[in-house]
Amino acid sequence: MKYTCEVEIDKPVAKVIELFDNAENMPLWMEGLESFEHLSGTPGQPGAKSKLVFKMGKRGMEMIETITVRNLPEEFSGFYEMNGTINNIKNSFIPITDSKTKYVTVQEFEFKNFGMKLFAFLMPGMFKKQTLKYLKSFKKFAESQA
Repeated sequence: MKYTCEVEIDKPVAKVIELFDNAENMPLWMEGLESFEHLSGTPGQPGAKSKLVFKMGKRGMEMIETITVRNLPEEFSGFYEMNGTINNIKNSFIPITDSKTKYVTVQEFEFKNFGMKLFAFLMPGMFKKQTLKYLKSFKKFAESQA
């Protein structure tokens, strides 16, 4: 399953990158994120691995992030592994004007187990809805910063 989402942010691309690239900001816009722990490699660079722990309702979820490309603002990519699912994500930040940025994310999911394949087949919109929720939350966060 593959899809693209985007949002326009009323901030210059340099400011958007500064906010996006700071792991300390993640809990401020990524609802449900309880912890972000660097595991190996140089933080923020290709090959780096981190563990993210989320609480969504009563359900907990852990994923391992591996950064694959860091060429900001053109591309920041990685894959996220959790419970038989791999999510490959490519983020791009495109200047629209001196004070406006388009944030585009391409999400591609690979499902390793039948349960997740079935869930994705029955509820594909849930994945895109969650991605849009995070993009809108990041937009709100970024636009609230000086």
